[in-house]
Amino acid sequence: MQIVKMYTTAVCPYCVQAKRILRSRGVEQIDEIRVDSLPQERIKMMELTGRRTVPQIFIGDTHVGGCDDLMALDGRGDLVPLLNGA
Repeated sequence: MQIVKMYTTAVCPYCVQAKRILRSRGVEQIDEIRVDSLPQERIKMMELTGRRTVPQIFIGDTHVGGCDDLMALDGRGDLVPLLNGA
């Protein structure tokens, strides 16, 4: 399974939803980077993604986007193959 990295904050309902979706698809570990407690990481996130909002989700080297993007990916049936490295 691919490594999942997610930029989050402590009180983000979309982050909670994204983690729930990922866990339901078999993800056991999420490399969570809290941008509210590490402001320099928000700057890095913005440089990588061009986005300011959380969550920002990476599966392997692929930037998935936010929670809505993750839900759309899952709805198309493309999330599990991406998680499995396809």
